[in-house]
Amino acid sequence: MLKHIIAFALLGSALALAQAAEPAGRLTTENIIKRTLEGRLGGVKIEAVTKTPYLGLYEVRVDNEILYTDEKMSYIFSGNIIDAKSMQNLTEKRLRELSGIKWENLPLDAAVKTVRGNGKRTLAVFSDPNCPYCKRFEKDLAKVDDITIYTFLYPILSQDSHEKAKAIWCSPDRSKAWSDLMLNGKVPVAAHCDTPIEKNLALGRKYRINGTPTLVFTSGERVPGAVPAEQLEKMLAQSGK
Repeated sequence: MLKHIIAFALLGSALALAQAAEPAGRLTTENIIKRTLEGRLGGVKIEAVTKTPYLGLYEVRVDNEILYTDEKMSYIFSGNIIDAKSMQNLTEKRLRELSGIKWENLPLDAAVKTVRGNGKRTLAVFSDPNCPYCKRFEKDLAKVDDITIYTFLYPILSQDSHEKAKAIWCSPDRSKAWSDLMLNGKVPVAAHCDTPIEKNLALGRKYRINGTPTLVFTSGERVPGAVPAEQLEKMLAQSGK
């Protein structure tokens, strides 16, 4: 359901000014909406404007949020659009598409690799060593077999997280060190070596990964938060690998 609706009346003169300012050959409704709303919203950066296949609305992407407006920009809608027949949340679906990460863009050699069973299914996880939700997820993940897990050490909570992540990467058996910490609370011995942690942090910032755990499937779908084992099994099946 829509969380709220913001009435947003725009003067016809503002639209005319946006049209006049747009260079010839690039005049589109999307460009007009983008330029006009950026001005009316106090300079907020609009990433993109796209026409949707429903209700004649335009999708307006601002940071990690989707807003909607009509062609004349008479109103802005903030909230979820639900397909009344399938009851599918179209806004959530679109946000998942936009936040997706192409599997081939992940530097897997910068992750702790864990293989269970035949390892035929694949999952990447951005995780912080001190994150309680990550520890809860690891307990559920331990129930899943026939999987290869790439854990990107992503210490965003504290300096202590960073030190533990470094110790794990520098351990002789990274996978065991990670499991011992997350499942048994056994802190790895401090160690020093070259690590990919700073690169992982830069990668996370690039993709706006602001919380842990964050899961990435081979389909490119990104899912934030701890997922129960039963739900994870379904997601792995849907991802195709």
